[in-house]
Amino acid sequence: MPDTNTQNTAAWTTYGAHQLARAIELPELDGWAWDIPDAGPGLDEVFGDVTGLRVLDLGSGLGRHAAHLAALGAQVTAVDSSPTQHERATARYPATRGLRLECADAADHLRTADPYDLVYSVSGLPFTDPRRLLPALANGIRPGGRLIFSALHTNSDGRGPFGEVAARREVLRLPGTTEDHTVHMWVLMPQLWEDLLGEHGFILEAVTAIDSPQPAAPVSYRLYEARRPGRVPSRPRSSSLPPPNAALGVGVIVHGADGVLLGRHRRGTWELAGGSVEPGESFAEAAVRELHEEAGLLADPGGVRVLGTLLDRVGEVVRLTVPVLVTTWSGTPQQREEAIGSWRFWPLHALPQPLFVPSAQCLTALNPGLPLDHPPARFQPYASPGR
Repeated sequence: MPDTNTQNTAAWTTYGAHQLARAIELPELDGWAWDIPDAGPGLDEVFGDVTGLRVLDLGSGLGRHAAHLAALGAQVTAVDSSPTQHERATARYPATRGLRLECADAADHLRTADPYDLVYSVSGLPFTDPRRLLPALANGIRPGGRLIFSALHTNSDGRGPFGEVAARREVLRLPGTTEDHTVHMWVLMPQLWEDLLGEHGFILEAVTAIDSPQPAAPVSYRLYEARRPGRVPSRPRSSSLPPPNAALGVGVIVHGADGVLLGRHRRGTWELAGGSVEPGESFAEAAVRELHEEAGLLADPGGVRVLGTLLDRVGEVVRLTVPVLVTTWSGTPQQREEAIGSWRFWPLHALPQPLFVPSAQCLTALNPGLPLDHPPARFQPYASPGR
């Protein structure tokens, strides 16, 4: 049986094909429209100045909202998983300045794109399981960035939200017909949305009711405004103390035009390449070896820079970490060990969360101005590059 994501995409693909066949030209937005015409707060009230912001529209459909923001100076990527909805948008906006249209799954897009300043969705977000989408959003938005989305609260039959995190069936009616299609939506109570957002590192700042202006119409939406905190947290991989043979290690800071290389450990932390120093190795040699073993990149020990030493204590274990800066390498990052993968470069202003504590300490040694939270470590910089 197809999963809810596949079923929803199929329903919206049918909807898009129907609209393509009708060939009805909708007007451009002269303001901002949420889910109910003439209801809900305006663009300036919610978004503020979007000039120069990197913005993502999730479930963008025809693309009118995305085009409206692009016209105001935002750099907008509009993502929709339905090929026919994407076709409608590309036909309408074949070459609009500041607007990029993409047919893709939202979570898949977020996992590979550079983090955004603002992600919004006009009723599209609740069509994806939040337990799948929110982890991708947690690092798809830069620290300090915002997530704004509207979600169905009470449907046209007067049925209110669920008190548990589960999808339910709703009806998608093709315009101009009585033909209905089943879609699956997460129609949740505001407290559940707040709990889910909090679990994934967001702070819910506002919830606004968007009610029908027609007294006899029960349909209602809620507008959620959340923010990712401006500082990046760190944590240990587990509650266990590091083994003594792991108390001396290197952290490899591969830093280039695209940012810094980080991989995701199977225990959930984002980390630099690195590991223990083997007998007879210099710190530079250990860093180059670990970088190749973990991420498949090649570097010359003579061309790296040992920044210094970081000293901290975990329980009864004294830990010494040596940050090593690599700015020249060859190869493409790839997973080579079972424990860590998803290697990619992250901009320093948009690092993922949570970082592994020693990795956060190494990055602070590189740039003390980074907004990273971690246990303190005493850093002793080297007076000059060396090994």
